[in-house]
Amino acid sequence: MKSIEVEHITKTYNRVTALDDVSFSVDKGEVFGLIGPDGAGKTTMFRILCTLLPADSGTATVDGLDTASQLTAIRSRVGYMPGKFSLYQDLTVRENLEFFATLFGTTVDEGYDSIRAIYSQIERFEGRRAGALSGGMKQKLALSCALVHSPSVLFLDEPTTGVDPVSRKEFWDMLTMLKERDITIVASTPYLDEVRRCERVAFLDHGVVRGIDTPEVILDRFADIFNPPGIARENQTEADSGNVIEVSHLVKAFGTFHAVDDISFTVKRGEIFGFLGANGAGKTTAMHMLTGLNQPTSGTGTVAGYDIRTQHELIKRHIGYMSQRFSLYEDLTVAENIRLFAGIYGMSDGEIARKTDEVLERLQFSEHKNDLVASLPLGWKQKLAFTVSIFHEPSVVFLDEPTGGVDPATRRQFWELIYDAAQRGITVFVTTHYMDEAEYCDRISIMVDGKIKAMGTPDELKREFNQPDMDHVFTHLARQAVRSSD
Repeated sequence: MKSIEVEHITKTYNRVTALDDVSFSVDKGEVFGLIGPDGAGKTTMFRILCTLLPADSGTATVDGLDTASQLTAIRSRVGYMPGKFSLYQDLTVRENLEFFATLFGTTVDEGYDSIRAIYSQIERFEGRRAGALSGGMKQKLALSCALVHSPSVLFLDEPTTGVDPVSRKEFWDMLTMLKERDITIVASTPYLDEVRRCERVAFLDHGVVRGIDTPEVILDRFADIFNPPGIARENQTEADSGNVIEVSHLVKAFGTFHAVDDISFTVKRGEIFGFLGANGAGKTTAMHMLTGLNQPTSGTGTVAGYDIRTQHELIKRHIGYMSQRFSLYEDLTVAENIRLFAGIYGMSDGEIARKTDEVLERLQFSEHKNDLVASLPLGWKQKLAFTVSIFHEPSVVFLDEPTGGVDPATRRQFWELIYDAAQRGITVFVTTHYMDEAEYCDRISIMVDGKIKAMGTPDELKREFNQPDMDHVFTHLARQAVRSSD
């Protein structure tokens, strides 16, 4: 029995064809993946199937109901976790759940049995605002909100982006449990381990379905996109080039809670240093102290030779920073963003003009110089954001999950930019939830419960913990956490 049938769907936005004659079907109770690079049309397809967007041509049915003429009936049968918005951050856990229940004409009590197994894991935090939850807990709440009205079909648009590997595995274990209840699940994801947990996948590329089959067949057939060759770092900076970051017994306490609990480490000039840990381990708090955004409770540290306690304004002028949540102004053009950030860092107009042309040529963005950033694909935005963050040639660049939600081929291109920056002597301090990216780092630290539990090269850590890859090393250590990630 078919739960979803899509026949010859086409959707255009002005001159851009988001979906071009797309057809596929999903069986009832199947876990089906929509995969593909940035801008492939996945989110547009989700919105059409959830009746949030009309198709230009073609037909689509969900549970036998037409998406064009039976919108209300479909909306009562589907749950949807969009990629960019699924929770109200200022509402509490309970208030979010009650709000979504009300939208679907039910109550939390009436729908509790359908969410009991998931919601019971976060119910003790029901008075906490959603914005204060860890990534893993937000996932569980968002999934509970999508399931509170007992839908028969669940649409998940990259639901685990920005979440650590252990929490991602737990999320997909929950989806397996939902499948046992015969709920149809359609999910998009940039993570290959999640792709492999689907029963079948449709590969979308520039709005066209290039293949539908099992994950193994599709990933093998299109290996150039999903499994590009690794990159080798040549002419690495000498190991004795001096420390750019020095941290000794650093602590950050919030009342009696030690978010960062006595950490010490050094990072050398030109080194690519991976700063890993599960959501809530203390990574972001530590990075905020190093970048001058927050002050330590105790301990000492220097960045680019400046004291993190007393010279944080000088630190800000000698570092670059790229956040996953905000890096560029989308209502400014490419060139305007470069000019703005370069000016903030004190570069002269002449230097900005000269270097802008060089950078755009190197990125092959020259013809997009006057395009609004909002119009760029996600992968382009991230490459531009990284380039802007090192435009002033800082001593250190801090990258906070810079490739979240990006396809493997684009992530590889991003890491080529990182290698080029390190070759020029820029130290790269990076957090990531992609464990294949951890393999690209010169050294890695892994935080657990506010402490650094392991540090070394990827090969050293794999030998020390007798694990085949960094994903297994990370999982082995992260599962030892005692305190709640919230």
